[in-house]
Amino acid sequence: MIDTIPQTTIIVVIIGMGLVNFCLRFIPMAALSRIALPKALMRWLSFVPISVMGALFAKEVLLPSTEYSPMAANPGIYGALVSMLVFKASKSFIGSTLAGVGFYLMVRWVFTLMGFGV
Repeated sequence: MIDTIPQTTIIVVIIGMGLVNFCLRFIPMAALSRIALPKALMRWLSFVPISVMGALFAKEVLLPSTEYSPMAANPGIYGALVSMLVFKASKSFIGSTLAGVGFYLMVRWVFTLMGFGV
Protein backbone atom coordinates (compact mmCIF):
# COMPACT_ATOMS: atom_id res chain seq x y z
CA MET A 1 0.00 0.00 0.00
CA ILE A 2 2.85 2.43 0.75
CA ASP A 3 4.22 1.78 -2.74
CA THR A 4 1.15 3.52 -4.21
CA ILE A 5 1.60 6.75 -2.20
CA PRO A 6 3.74 9.33 -3.99
CA GLN A 7 6.99 10.17 -2.21
CA THR A 8 6.19 13.89 -2.21
CA THR A 9 2.96 13.18 -0.31
CA ILE A 10 4.91 11.26 2.33
CA ILE A 11 7.44 14.10 2.67
CA VAL A 12 4.68 16.72 2.94
CA VAL A 13 2.89 14.67 5.62
CA ILE A 14 6.11 14.23 7.64
CA ILE A 15 6.91 17.96 7.44
CA GLY A 16 3.31 18.82 8.36
CA MET A 17 3.39 16.50 11.37
CA GLY A 18 6.64 18.08 12.47
CA LEU A 19 5.21 21.60 12.20
CA VAL A 20 2.04 20.68 14.10
CA ASN A 21 4.09 18.92 16.78
CA PHE A 22 6.40 21.95 17.10
CA CYS A 23 3.48 24.37 17.39
CA LEU A 24 1.67 22.26 19.98
CA ARG A 25 4.81 22.14 22.11
CA PHE A 26 6.26 25.62 21.50
CA ILE A 27 3.19 27.82 21.95
CA PRO A 28 2.37 26.64 25.52
CA MET A 29 6.06 26.70 26.47
CA ALA A 30 6.49 30.24 25.13
CA ALA A 31 3.32 31.43 26.86
CA LEU A 32 4.18 29.83 30.21
CA SER A 33 7.77 31.08 30.17
CA ARG A 34 6.51 34.63 30.78
CA ILE A 35 4.39 33.66 33.79
CA ALA A 36 5.62 32.97 37.33
CA LEU A 37 4.15 29.55 38.08
CA PRO A 38 3.37 28.38 41.64
CA LYS A 39 6.02 26.21 43.31
CA ALA A 40 3.61 23.25 43.58
CA LEU A 41 3.04 23.31 39.81
CA MET A 42 6.77 23.64 39.11
CA ARG A 43 7.44 20.63 41.36
CA TRP A 44 4.76 18.65 39.56
CA LEU A 45 6.20 19.63 36.16
CA SER A 46 9.66 18.49 37.27
CA PHE A 47 8.42 14.89 37.10
CA VAL A 48 7.34 15.15 33.45
CA PRO A 49 10.72 14.31 31.81
CA ILE A 50 11.24 11.08 33.74
CA SER A 51 7.62 10.09 33.14
CA VAL A 52 8.01 10.64 29.41
CA MET A 53 11.26 8.67 29.43
CA GLY A 54 9.55 5.77 31.18
CA ALA A 55 6.67 5.80 28.72
CA LEU A 56 9.00 5.81 25.72
CA PHE A 57 10.74 2.54 26.47
CA ALA A 58 8.39 0.70 28.84
CA LYS A 59 6.78 -1.17 25.96
CA GLU A 60 10.10 -2.46 24.67
CA VAL A 61 11.29 -3.56 28.09
CA LEU A 62 8.15 -4.87 29.78
CA LEU A 63 6.42 -6.72 26.95
CA PRO A 64 7.80 -10.08 25.90
CA SER A 65 9.76 -9.92 22.70
CA THR A 66 8.59 -12.03 19.81
CA GLU A 67 11.64 -11.30 17.70
CA TYR A 68 14.29 -12.41 20.19
CA SER A 69 14.07 -15.66 22.03
CA PRO A 70 15.60 -15.66 25.39
CA MET A 71 14.61 -12.56 27.30
CA ALA A 72 18.31 -11.87 27.99
CA ALA A 73 18.77 -11.53 24.22
CA ASN A 74 16.27 -8.66 23.98
CA PRO A 75 18.34 -5.58 23.02
CA GLY A 76 15.58 -3.30 24.30
CA ILE A 77 16.51 -4.19 27.87
CA TYR A 78 20.10 -3.13 27.36
CA GLY A 79 19.17 0.07 25.55
CA ALA A 80 16.77 0.95 28.38
CA LEU A 81 19.40 0.33 31.04
CA VAL A 82 21.95 2.51 29.26
CA SER A 83 19.33 5.19 28.73
CA MET A 84 18.39 5.16 32.43
CA LEU A 85 22.01 5.34 33.55
CA VAL A 86 22.82 8.22 31.19
CA PHE A 87 19.67 10.09 32.23
CA LYS A 88 20.46 9.61 35.93
CA ALA A 89 23.99 10.90 35.43
CA SER A 90 23.29 13.76 33.03
CA LYS A 91 19.57 14.64 33.40
CA SER A 92 19.69 15.12 29.64
CA PHE A 93 16.59 13.76 27.92
CA ILE A 94 18.05 13.96 24.42
CA GLY A 95 21.45 12.62 25.46
CA SER A 96 19.96 9.64 27.26
CA THR A 97 17.62 8.91 24.37
CA LEU A 98 20.48 8.99 21.86
CA ALA A 99 22.67 6.83 24.11
CA GLY A 100 19.89 4.28 24.60
CA VAL A 101 19.00 4.10 20.91
CA GLY A 102 22.66 3.86 19.91
CA PHE A 103 23.35 1.09 22.40
CA TYR A 104 20.15 -0.72 21.37
CA LEU A 105 21.24 -0.66 17.72
CA MET A 106 24.72 -1.89 18.60
CA VAL A 107 23.41 -4.75 20.76
CA ARG A 108 20.85 -5.68 18.10
CA TRP A 109 23.61 -5.81 15.48
CA VAL A 110 25.79 -8.01 17.73
CA PHE A 111 22.88 -10.33 18.56
CA THR A 112 22.03 -10.61 14.87
CA LEU A 113 25.61 -11.66 14.16
CA MET A 114 25.32 -14.24 16.97
CA GLY A 115 22.11 -15.62 15.45
CA PHE A 116 19.62 -14.39 18.07
CA GLY A 117 17.73 -11.92 15.92
CA VAL A 118 16.46 -11.36 12.44
